[in-house]
Amino acid sequence: MNKYLKIILGVLGALLLAIGLLVVTFILEMKPDKDEEEKIWSQADAYLEDNFNDNFEIYDTLYDNMGNFGFEYAAKVRDKKTNTQFLVYYDDETKRMVDTYIADKWAKDLESEIRPFIKENFGETTNIFIFFNDTIGQELGIDPINLTSYKEFDVKPTIRITVPRKNSDGDEKLVDEFISFLRNEDKLQHGSVIIEYIAESGEILDNEWGKDF
Repeated sequence: MNKYLKIILGVLGALLLAIGLLVVTFILEMKPDKDEEEKIWSQADAYLEDNFNDNFEIYDTLYDNMGNFGFEYAAKVRDKKTNTQFLVYYDDETKRMVDTYIADKWAKDLESEIRPFIKENFGETTNIFIFFNDTIGQELGIDPINLTSYKEFDVKPTIRITVPRKNSDGDEKLVDEFISFLRNEDKLQHGSVIIEYIAESGEILDNEWGKDF
């Protein structure tokens, strides 16, 4: 009996030790590496020195421990004049430093253009998320110091409209009217509109759908 009890206790002890090691490993992986944070800060500082002016400052770093972005570490940068916040990071594919300034600035500009329509027609609690390609500024060769409007380029951003309710019969008509508003009022000529139904608690209430135009 004692022999079997010792075996059981030994197995349980080994399992607890393994679980403990997994927990410790997980916690360590969730914490950013200070050396890597200092490295990206230094790289971003040099990048800003070469491509921006004194109106831009690094205020923090971002560690993507969940794999949500195409990088592991990024510097958080702020335009002190417009308060536009964006990221600077090393792109493993292009092997160079890149920034999301144009993408984030244009998203902010477009949101201000469409927010009144969205709130009036989809409801005050509706959220808007706009996405341009992260590196669109570099792709189009835009000087961030002499910024131009997204309307001067043939861009196709994605507009995600999040409403805290289930799908309604009138939603397709609302989206069509929104697209007409974008084009007729010279807000945006091409892009994608996606509508998703998510409660304030985060619960998905219905399947998302969208339209390209």
